Amino acid sequence: MSAGAFVSYLRVSTARQGRSGLGLEAKRQAVADFLAGGSWRHVAELVEVESGARDTRPRLADALALCRIHGATLVIAKLDRLSRDAAFLLNLQKAGVRFVAADMPEANELVVGIMAVIA
Repeated sequence: MSAGAFVSYLRVSTARQGRSGLGLEAKRQAVADFLAGGSWRHVAELVEVESGARDTRPRLADALALCRIHGATLVIAKLDRLSRDAAFLLNLQKAGVRFVAADMPEANELVVGIMAVIA
């Protein structure tokens, strides 16, 4: 992996998952595994407890702002968990922030657009 800066965004669906760490630790580990061995800088980790059905995600907005400030790439654990709403995922692409999913780092914008429509 090339040098760069990353902001990780981890989302869990329920407050119970957030408090217990269920799911959160697995996502954190997936991101850590993805970034392992690279020459990179982890700017911040932002965690959100919010249903995937909701488009209002203040911590994601914070993560995108940090990416813009630091010229960082947003990294998430799993692409299909970011959102199941095609419009939301496509709007994320339009935000002008590069993002990568640890489970599918080779996914380009075309692949992400197709997956968003299918999801």
